[in-house]
Amino acid sequence: MKYRYEPKGVCSREITFELEDGKIKDVSFAGGCNGNLQGIARLVEGLTPAEVIARLEGLRCGFKGTSCPDQLAIALKGALLKKEV
Repeated sequence: MKYRYEPKGVCSREITFELEDGKIKDVSFAGGCNGNLQGIARLVEGLTPAEVIARLEGLRCGFKGTSCPDQLAIALKGALLKKEV
């Protein structure tokens, strides 16, 4: 299933990803630090949402209270909640 999330408090404007058979695939960020976000997208490919949430949740970017990786963790948590309903 494909998901779309609008991050808050960061430079990226949109995060999209798919969850298939309990694994993350096709992660894409619109805006933000292109090279870094491409790297994050490739590193999380094939992992479970729980693995990624555990690694990325709470990361901060400079003085911001969040970061693009943290926003991905938030998006994944939201996607898991939607699947439980």
